[in-house]
Amino acid sequence: MIIRSKAPLRLGLAGGGTDVAPYSDIYGGAILNLTISMYAYATIEPRTDNKIIINSLDKNQRLVFDKTDYLEINGKLDLHKGIYNRIMQQYLEEPVAFELTTFVDAPPGSGLGTSSTLVVTILGAFMEWLKLPLGEYDMARLAYEIERIDLEMAGGKQDQYAATFGGVNFMEFFQDDKVIVNPLRVKDTYLNELSHNLILYNTETSRLSSRIIEAQSNNVKNKNVKSIDAMHQLKRQAVMMKEAILKGELDNIGDILDFGWKYKKQMARDISNPVIDEIYQTAKQQGAKGGKISGAGGGGFMIFYCPRNTRMQVVKALEKFGGKNTRYDFTNTGLTTWTI
Repeated sequence: MIIRSKAPLRLGLAGGGTDVAPYSDIYGGAILNLTISMYAYATIEPRTDNKIIINSLDKNQRLVFDKTDYLEINGKLDLHKGIYNRIMQQYLEEPVAFELTTFVDAPPGSGLGTSSTLVVTILGAFMEWLKLPLGEYDMARLAYEIERIDLEMAGGKQDQYAATFGGVNFMEFFQDDKVIVNPLRVKDTYLNELSHNLILYNTETSRLSSRIIEAQSNNVKNKNVKSIDAMHQLKRQAVMMKEAILKGELDNIGDILDFGWKYKKQMARDISNPVIDEIYQTAKQQGAKGGKISGAGGGGFMIFYCPRNTRMQVVKALEKFGGKNTRYDFTNTGLTTWTI
């Protein structure tokens, strides 16, 4: 028997950072994101030799353990081990033997939500194998708890919900820790045009998002007025983006992205740097109306909205920075699991 699962990575178009505590706990947050045809994958194969084997193909790491009810968290494939520990604690009465193999289409630090998407994917494989009674909200919440509470990894709430639900979503984060995912019914014409005009550019650099997120959180704790006001504006940006996409006012999207980028850089240091600023200005000079860094900032992927027929001239102009344009499609589905 082979159990498989996959979940899509996401592009955050607006509101990024307002899903991160303590801002979301104090003021509430809002995000607009959509999932793309880049995935995290997981495969579970039950074993009969009392071994637990964990393979991360993209990291080229392999761990082998005797069957146990707890795997030590020590910096080696901790996401994989943390998920097993929670499954063991919450759903199983005795340890199980298996081989878990994972792969992600984008590297860590890309800004596409890779870590959280991987958690959702692995959880999905366990859910499929063990027939766990988890709905979509349950799955996303459990993934969040494992990553943010059990493993104490810094970050927000949007990625787990995006990977689980898939599609185009307007997400609201409330002060009482409640999350509501509002799937948007966007006309295919609008999505096709958005996909045509939206460049996904890989800077070929990585960054440690936790450091940036911790700085952002500290700015809220320390009542940094400039940073908090920037987050208020990004929450407003999410509403603006939702209305533009639903109404098909696509000419406004570049300006809304540009509006958000101005404020995102005010949330914390290191979100941008001279190289990122130069890439951004070059894209605008060649016809892009606006854009942003994906995820927490500091590196990884960037997106640019290039209206009409400016797409290729922007792509060509960015070649000198050593990155590359990445092809993708939007997806309608989130976590998918199956058994062979």
